[in-house]
Amino acid sequence: MSLPAAGAYCSSLAVFNTGSCRTWRARGPALLRLPGAPRAARHAALPAAAHRHGRAAAPGRAGRGSGPRPIGRSAGPRGRWRGRRGGARRMGGRAGFFEVEILDWETKKQLCFLDKVEPNATIREIRLMFHKLYPQWYPARQSIKLDPKGKSLRDEEILQHLPVGTTATLYFKDLGPQIGWTTVFLIEYTGPLFIYFLFYFRMTFVYGLDERFTSSPHPVVNLACICHSFHYIKRLIETVFVHRFSRGTMPLRNIVKNCLYYWGFAAWLAYYINHPLYTPPSYGKKQINFAVIMFLLCEAGNFSIHVALSDLQRNGSKTCKIPYPTKNPFTWLFFFVSCPNYTYEVGTWISFTIMTQCVPVGLFTLLCFIQMTVWAKDKHCTYLREFKDYPSHRMPIIPFLL
Repeated sequence: MSLPAAGAYCSSLAVFNTGSCRTWRARGPALLRLPGAPRAARHAALPAAAHRHGRAAAPGRAGRGSGPRPIGRSAGPRGRWRGRRGGARRMGGRAGFFEVEILDWETKKQLCFLDKVEPNATIREIRLMFHKLYPQWYPARQSIKLDPKGKSLRDEEILQHLPVGTTATLYFKDLGPQIGWTTVFLIEYTGPLFIYFLFYFRMTFVYGLDERFTSSPHPVVNLACICHSFHYIKRLIETVFVHRFSRGTMPLRNIVKNCLYYWGFAAWLAYYINHPLYTPPSYGKKQINFAVIMFLLCEAGNFSIHVALSDLQRNGSKTCKIPYPTKNPFTWLFFFVSCPNYTYEVGTWISFTIMTQCVPVGLFTLLCFIQMTVWAKDKHCTYLREFKDYPSHRMPIIPFLL
């Protein structure tokens, strides 16, 4: 017996005889339904009189077999119908399917309805299903949430492990055009590297043609250029060969803000450090040498932490893990803080400030510390939330203090 198509489903419904009972099942993959096709449409496709054991109910005959059988329920061995909320069912002890409703996070308008979704489907698979209906929203620019104001669900999270019923309501937010993190870092770090050289070589359009403005700079100016260039070259190498990003992309609009921050500060620092009227540090070589040693140690520590964090995801896993110290002494800071990479990064800029004794460098260091403290606290809270056995004595960024 054939049935007419119901609503905007992508698969047809068919009737199967299963011994002494009859069940309604859907063929094919998860059924997709766009807005405007209510759930009641699938019931409208059923015949007015239900069939029991292959025979239609006699006119005027009343009994347990009369009346339409609802879809999404299965009959027990004695003809007793049992079902689960939202259309998911258990048949022969096996878990049934889920229904997923995706709403706009702002207007709460239904964007689509996914039927017959496997319980072990991941959020990534749901993003791909949504992308088939809305090609303009590719998976990277989709934010899928359980709550409109909550955090985005990770790609590897499984539907049946989420705190939802068998009819899951998810919320979609458009993140806008995306750009890969590797590309982002390459753009952000290449700019300061070349911008600094424009001031170091004292281009005529920067300081003018006065003879004293083209004279040889103080030795600490040369050293500052070497350290600044080394820092950003190291970052570029880490971006290409070391870093493993848990999130593949970031909103394209953010790159403008990030570039203004890195490129703008690089120009501001370079202008004062390479200015012909620049004043060298007050304590001379002792101050400079101390700062250089501190700078190199912090750079080595920062690189060591990045390698250790990368090793946690060596097999391509994006699962969050607790980082622990290794045989490398620079990683022993993990005993005391959750984000030692930020601790070393702040130490790098503090040493650069001591080396140059320049006020703009000090202001840049202060802003770096504030921003990295925010990131470190957020990461620290994530560790505490996801791991019950996380070391309680660790602090976010400064040992025993912050």
